[in-house]
Amino acid sequence: MLEKFSQSWSLVKASASVLKSDKELLVFPLLSALSCIIVAATFFVPAIFAGVFSGLDRENMNPLYYLFLFAFYVVQYFVIIFFNSALIGAAMIRLNGGDPTVADGMRIAMSKLPAILGYAVIAATVGVILRALQERAGFIGRFVVGLIGLAWTVASFLVVPVLVSQDIGPIDAVKRSAELLKKTWGQNLIGTGGIGLVFGLMFFALVIVGGGLIVLAVKSGILAITITAVVAVVVAVLLLTLIQAALQGVYAAALYRYATEGDAGVGFDKAMVAEAFKVKA
Repeated sequence: MLEKFSQSWSLVKASASVLKSDKELLVFPLLSALSCIIVAATFFVPAIFAGVFSGLDRENMNPLYYLFLFAFYVVQYFVIIFFNSALIGAAMIRLNGGDPTVADGMRIAMSKLPAILGYAVIAATVGVILRALQERAGFIGRFVVGLIGLAWTVASFLVVPVLVSQDIGPIDAVKRSAELLKKTWGQNLIGTGGIGLVFGLMFFALVIVGGGLIVLAVKSGILAITITAVVAVVVAVLLLTLIQAALQGVYAAALYRYATEGDAGVGFDKAMVAEAFKVKA
């Protein structure tokens, strides 16, 4: 366990060194988050006022509900994949020894619009199907559907780096992602789980410390101090979320390079990455 944590921390530090060199990479998850909020508000606020969700239950799901859900998923996934493509495209430039800008990432994402839209439709289709199965299944069924969703997430982990780096369609990108991940799949796939573990601990510590500060601020009875404490904690949570998203993108780009070239790129120690992603016997 300690060895796994050590490898996870090494991956975080290597990703962080890349992010430190290009802090503008944080712009992409920020734009993605803001765009997702706008998309969600655009879809759900009118739908709620129109009564689209009133009277819905697991046994009586209107087909229009799933049509609405599919449309929302397509747009939401498109936004997420677009900015993730921009992030990973810029990270690829850095890992290749270049000095990327926000404009470089956006240019790369714009050049892949048809493939991004195609993959968004695929992801939305899978999402709606899994959602429909979960809403109709019992406890065991939902557990099985959850495993299927996890398998899809794993299989599609490298789709965006593939789309960014290769001139192929979304279906072939999904197949290629599964092939590449299989090459670096070991007894323990530390990667994103390791980064998630590290940031999970950070979020936990932030909740404890931030919660304590807010309680002390409330007890002080001074409104300005309370508002300042709440804002500070919220900003810290958002900043951690953006950093984690950016690191995940950098890591995905590095893993793709390692899977295709045997070298994760500038900032990543080859031996460390190879140890973290032991190839199956």
